[in-house]
Amino acid sequence: MSGRGGSQMKLGFIGTGVMGNSLVKHLLDNHHEVAIYTRTAKKAENLVEAGAMLFESPKQVADKADVIFTMVGYPQDVEEVYFGENGLLQHAKENAVLIDLTTSKPNLAQRIFQAAAERGIHTLDAPVSGGDIGAQKGTLSIMVGGEQPTFISVLPLLELFGENIIYQGPAGSGQHTKMCNQINIASNMIGVCESLIYAKKAGLDPETVLRSISTGAAGSWSLSNLAPRMIKEDFEPGFYIKHFIKDMKIAAEEAEAWGLDLPGLRLSLQMYESLAAEGYNDNGTQTLIKYFDK
Repeated sequence: MSGRGGSQMKLGFIGTGVMGNSLVKHLLDNHHEVAIYTRTAKKAENLVEAGAMLFESPKQVADKADVIFTMVGYPQDVEEVYFGENGLLQHAKENAVLIDLTTSKPNLAQRIFQAAAERGIHTLDAPVSGGDIGAQKGTLSIMVGGEQPTFISVLPLLELFGENIIYQGPAGSGQHTKMCNQINIASNMIGVCESLIYAKKAGLDPETVLRSISTGAAGSWSLSNLAPRMIKEDFEPGFYIKHFIKDMKIAAEEAEAWGLDLPGLRLSLQMYESLAAEGYNDNGTQTLIKYFDK
């Protein structure tokens, strides 16, 4: 590949949800052929209108593409997409590159890598961070595990929707790095909510407070991007609560296996599970403010 995004390639993309939809747009905007599969065809209508080709299974996408991205919801979905009867590992071309952008289990990424290698297929685990805004702007942070030559070969494609793209190490390393990311966000979100509730109780204008604290030592992505949504009571998902709970549970399981106590992670998970029990599973993670504002 040469230049940003390389010459026109035959690409595949499985999973066109809140973030995946924007990523496919970036690939199409850079004149690549994109074959897509998603369980809910309606979510892909805009992509078909933009030139994507919609197929009925991962197998059909594998028949058409040399590099395939996957971005699905849960580890069990990753299992099905890769190991299922119509999955990628059974049907991808030899020397194809499969890139999983889903936040999933590190040991699953390692299993996929090993099974793919036996079939002459290359894989990367490349979870992303930056939410719907990062996906739309093409500024995602991408954490990559797998073989470095494979990473280098597809870097021009990753640069179409990522800004901070770092190779972390062998298979599973991308997923472990994403766990570090989610652990950080888990405690940070509590701090964001507590600061806004404190500002409200003190009789301050939360928006004015944000202008002071978001660019100082307290600054964070969540404070800059999600706190304004909290103030406006905009709880539409940029990143679903149900998916954040999934991520935190993976991180908690890994930590527990090592005998590592992470109280901030445990507290945040408990709070989000409480919100999920109240029916907020499909809301954005900024809905955590409701836990405090009662």
